[in-house]
Amino acid sequence: MKVIINGRPHELPEGASVADAVGGVTGPAGLAGPGPAGPGAVPGGVAAALNDEVVRRSEWAATTLKEADRLEVLTAVQGG
Repeated sequence: MKVIINGRPHELPEGASVADAVGGVTGPAGLAGPGPAGPGAVPGGVAAALNDEVVRRSEWAATTLKEADRLEVLTAVQGG
C-alpha cells in the first residue's frame, strides 16, 4: 500500500503499523544507530502524527496504517 511519510510516497506492506513506518525512517540508515537502546532502536525525541493527529508512542505498534494515510515523523532538535 502507498502512504505518505514526511511528504513523500512510500510503499509499505498491508497491515504496517506506525511503529513499522517510524522504524523505517529512523532505522540504522536514518537517525538511530548503535547507542544505549541498541542498533536500530527508535531514539527518544521522535514524535509521529497520523493524518494531522498525534499518535502516542505507546500506541505506535497498535496503530495500523491504511492506503493514502499521511504520516509525519518529527524529531526534536536542540539549538544553541
